[in-house]
Amino acid sequence: MRIYLDNAATTKADKEVVKAMLPFLTEKYGNASSMHSFGQEANAALEAPRKIIARSLAASPEEIIFTSGGTESDNIAIRGIAYANRDKGSHIITSRIEHPAVFNTCKALEKEGFRITYLDVDKFGLIDLKKLENSMTKKTILVSIMHANNEIGTIQDIDAIGSLCKKKGVYFHTDAVQSYTKVPIDTKKTAVDLISMSSHKLHGPKGVGALYVRKGTKIVPISTGGAHERKLRPGTENVSGIVGFAKAVDIVKEEDNKRMSKLRDKLITELLKIPHTNLNGHPKQRLCNNVSISFHFIEGESLLMHLDAKGIAVSTGSACSSHELKASRVLLAIGLKHEIAHGTIRFSLSKYNTEKEIDYTIKSVKEVVKELRKISPLTKGD
Repeated sequence: MRIYLDNAATTKADKEVVKAMLPFLTEKYGNASSMHSFGQEANAALEAPRKIIARSLAASPEEIIFTSGGTESDNIAIRGIAYANRDKGSHIITSRIEHPAVFNTCKALEKEGFRITYLDVDKFGLIDLKKLENSMTKKTILVSIMHANNEIGTIQDIDAIGSLCKKKGVYFHTDAVQSYTKVPIDTKKTAVDLISMSSHKLHGPKGVGALYVRKGTKIVPISTGGAHERKLRPGTENVSGIVGFAKAVDIVKEEDNKRMSKLRDKLITELLKIPHTNLNGHPKQRLCNNVSISFHFIEGESLLMHLDAKGIAVSTGSACSSHELKASRVLLAIGLKHEIAHGTIRFSLSKYNTEKEIDYTIKSVKEVVKELRKISPLTKGD
C-alpha cells in the first residue's frame, strides 16, 4: 500500500485536468501572442480560465494575472507594491510564520532600504490585530499576511485584517496558496487587494498560478519583457497549464473538503492518544486537510523515513525548507522548543485519501513511535 499524505507540498493531477490540458499540448499549441490562427486560438483559450478563477473570488477577469505559481505571485505582489509606492513610504508589515516566498522576499527588500515589521504570533499561529494596528505608520504601504499557514494549517482572519488595512489606507496582500478553494474568499466582501494562488496545491499542474490584483491598485512589474498579462507579468503564457489550473478550480466540490475535514479530525483524535504528543496550529480555525503533530522524544526525520518504508509519505514541515536541518521557523514562532519542533510531522490530505488509508496510517504511526522511543536516549519508552 502506498499512501500520499503530503498534499500541502503538491497534489496528484486530476484526470479531468490532464484531459483538458492535452489538446493545448498536441493540437492547439500556438503562442498566445502570435497573430496567426494558431496563436489566436491559444489566446482565446486564456479567457475562459481567467473567468473561472475570477468567479471563484467574486472578482473581474481583468483582475486575474496568470503566473508560474505561488512564489512568483508573492514576489510580484510584494515587490510590485513596494517599488510602485516608494513615494508614499517604505514600511511593510508581515508575520514571522510566512512562507519563504514572502518572508525571504521581505528580507531581500530590507537590504534595499525598506523597513519590515515581522509580527509575532500566538501559540496557535494567529497574529494580534491590535499589534498589527499599532505597527502601522504613515509610511506603511503594504501588509502581507498569509491566509492559511502551510505548516500548521492555521487560518488567519483576513476579513478583519483587510478592514483594518482599508481603514488605514494600506494595501493588503494575502498568500492563499494553501487555502484557495478550501476556504472561501469573496473580494467583494473582504478588503484584500492582492491574492496569491497556485495550481498544484489543488490537483492542477505544477508551474502555473495566479495573482488577483484589485482594480486601481498601484503596482509595477518586477520583470522586463513583453506586454503579457496586463503588462504585469511578461513571458509566454503557459496555456495548457492555465487551462488545467482552471479545470482543477472548476471541479472542486465542497463535499470533498467536508470529507477531508472528517478524516483530518479522526487522524488528530487518534494520534493525540499517543502519550507525549501535541497538535500544532489552531484546534478549530485550521485547514480541512492539515494535521501537524509533535511527537516528543524522537526525531521527525526518523519517523518520516520509517513511515516511508511502510509506504506512507509525510513531511517534517514545508517542502521548500525540508532539506534544512535547522528547526522550522514557524514551529519556533509558535513557541515550540527546538527538540519538540524537530519531532514534528505534517500530514496533509487530499480528496483521494480514504478512511482505510487513514486507519493504516494511525496504526503505523503508533507502531513506529513506540519503536523509536524504545531506542531514544531521551526517553525510556513512555
